[in-house]
Order: sequence, then C-alpha cells, then structure tokens
Amino acid sequence: MVKKEYKETEIGTLPVDWEVIDFEDCFELLPNNTLSRAELNYDFGEVRNVHYGDILVEIPSILDCSEYELPFVNTNNIIKNPRSFLKNGDIIIADTAEDETVGKATEVYKIETKKVVSGLHTIACRPRVEFEPKWLGYFINHRIYHDQLLPYITGTKVSAISKGSIKLTKVVKPLPEEQTAIVEAVDDINQLINSLERLIRKKKAIKKGVMQELLTGNKRLPEFSGEWVDKKLKDVYTVLTTGKLDANAMSETGIYRFYTCAKSYYFIDSYAFDDEALLISGNGENVGYIHYYKGKFNAYQRTYILMGFTEDIFYIKYYLEKYLPERIEKEVHAGGTPYIKKDTISEMTIKLPSTIEEQKAISQILLNMDVEIELLQEKLNKYQKIKQGMLDELLTGKTRLI
Repeated sequence: MVKKEYKETEIGTLPVDWEVIDFEDCFELLPNNTLSRAELNYDFGEVRNVHYGDILVEIPSILDCSEYELPFVNTNNIIKNPRSFLKNGDIIIADTAEDETVGKATEVYKIETKKVVSGLHTIACRPRVEFEPKWLGYFINHRIYHDQLLPYITGTKVSAISKGSIKLTKVVKPLPEEQTAIVEAVDDINQLINSLERLIRKKKAIKKGVMQELLTGNKRLPEFSGEWVDKKLKDVYTVLTTGKLDANAMSETGIYRFYTCAKSYYFIDSYAFDDEALLISGNGENVGYIHYYKGKFNAYQRTYILMGFTEDIFYIKYYLEKYLPERIEKEVHAGGTPYIKKDTISEMTIKLPSTIEEQKAISQILLNMDVEIELLQEKLNKYQKIKQGMLDELLTGKTRLI
C-alpha cells in the first residue's frame, strides 16, 4: 500500500509532488560528431571534445569544465553546426559500451566561454524544462533512470542504446528547492570521496618513488652497507608451476582460495597447494598481476605459482611489481589474448641486497606503506557505499530533505 504522500508511477513509488516527464518532452537532441581518438589531442585547439570512452571510464556524473581537461579537436576538423556547442546543463549520454554501463552520462557544468562538443558514440541532450544545476547528472546515472534503459540495450560483445529507445524513458523532477538540497548533500559526500581518492593517489606516488630508490640500491638504509647482487629469478625459488583447473572451477560454498588471472581471488572446494607463494597471472588483461598468499589454495591452469623462496619473498614480490611489467611489455605474446611464458619469469634478472636482513628491512617499509594505502582504500569503499545508499534514498524520495 502506497503512503498518501507518495504515488505509484511507471518507474516506481515517488513523492506526490515530484513530476514524471517523458524524456522526449524534457529534452531536445543535439548534433554530435564521430571523431576518433586519432583526431583529438591535448596540446592545442579551440574546440574541446567529449569522447564516449572518457564518459564510461573517467568523467564523473558532473563534468566540471573549469577543472576537467578535455582533449581538443584537431584543427583540420572544423565544427560547422553552431548547435553542436554545449551549454551548462546539457546531458551527454554514452550510447555504446562493452557492458551494461551503456547509458552512463554526464552533465555539463561551468563551461564558461569554452567551446565543447559531444563526440563519438554519444547522445547530447538539451533540457527543454528547467532543472537545478547537477540534478540531472546525478539522476540520469542512478538506477531509477538507468534501469529504464535495460530492456532496450542491444548487442552481445558491444552493448548499445538508440536515441529512439532513450526517448521512451521518464525523467523525474522534484521541486527546485528539493533538487538543490539533494545536490548539496551528494556534493558533500563527493567532496569526502574526492579528497580520499587524491590522498590515495599521493600515497601511491610516494610508494612508487620509494620503490625506485630502495629496489635499485640508489638509496641505502643507513644500517646496511653490504654488496648488492644480480640473480636470475629461477635461482631464488625452488618451484615454478601452474594450476591445473579451468577458470570457472570456483564454488560459492568453497573454503579455499582459488586464484585465476583476475585481480581478485575466488573460492573453491578443494586445494592443490599448501605453501607460501607468489601467484602471477599468465594471460588476459591482468597479465603479470601478482598475488601473495600463505596457506591452502588452488589455481587456474594459466596462473604461475612460485614457491620455496631462498630470499625474502616480499622483496621479490615488490621487485616484480616494479620491473616485471617492463619485461612483459617487451616479451608478451599477443594475438587474441596476451600471455607470457615460463621463461619470461624464470629468466628475469633481479637486483637484490646480498643479506636477507636488508631485503626484509626494505620490504617492511613497503609493506607498511601498503597497509596505510589499504586502510585508506577501505575508508574510501565505506564512503562510496554510504553515497550509494544516500542516492537510493534521496533520488527516489524515500528520504525527504525538505
């Protein structure tokens, strides 16, 4: 039963004083271009371009043109139609993606005197109805709107949504003062999230610099003075093998870790290894990614497993994190799926202190930095979950701020 201050609509239960408007009545569609990445640059030009790939991966719900660096259209590509130039409040929707993120959008904000156009695989929309700044950016990206697109998504390997389908959706318009209150609340938590993201990036950059100093011997810890040596990686472990299982062998009820070539691990009902190990992804988009684990586990047949280390395992892990990607870039075997061979790992030369005490001292510094970054990441994940809960409450009117 719907409370009397709420009403049932085609897109769910909403406050009675919120308007539900047909997309077609709410927006006019603007021209977009079909310029590829090769026709854009970051160095010079007069007209900036919003590429669909940037919307899907980098650009947030609100495109703050005073801060975000958009690429320029190359000077030999002339934008002739004046309706192509965007204004504050315009919405740009990505109409193509490799998954159900198709339909992700951004609202143009603080465009000032910049000339900005909507690019390849985008749908640019200009409101016919007046909305408060940022409301549409947050609303169009929330499930209450995006769920309306799901029945209309086409394609298998590449997902797409058409202009005709978008016109069949509905847009919600709360009272202006309520739009403003909701936007301010979301902005507040976004500020917390953005500050944490900046801090994490800073900590990672510091760690990268420390690795450059400590893993090369350029900067020695004051309590150590011994020689450094070069060794083949095969000389610091006793076992290099792979898992035997298919990548889909995981089990939701499993109690042992199951490592594939993904950055996360899964679970499985049985184990094949019980040791301290480094596990290296042997193929796919995460080729070369390294896990550390000690205990019972199992692994995919294209995951390399290194065990029985004669040097500090954490020093080896950090050294590989820094230098294995460079080796892989030179030697990776491409084709349909990039992969590496055993020799890419076993024949790699590593530089390390001759004493395990110095190795451990170096790895401990980096481990401490990782712990700090992980704690910040956990805090960030917490705020992101809080934000999602806020959006669910505020953008559907379950919680009213006015």
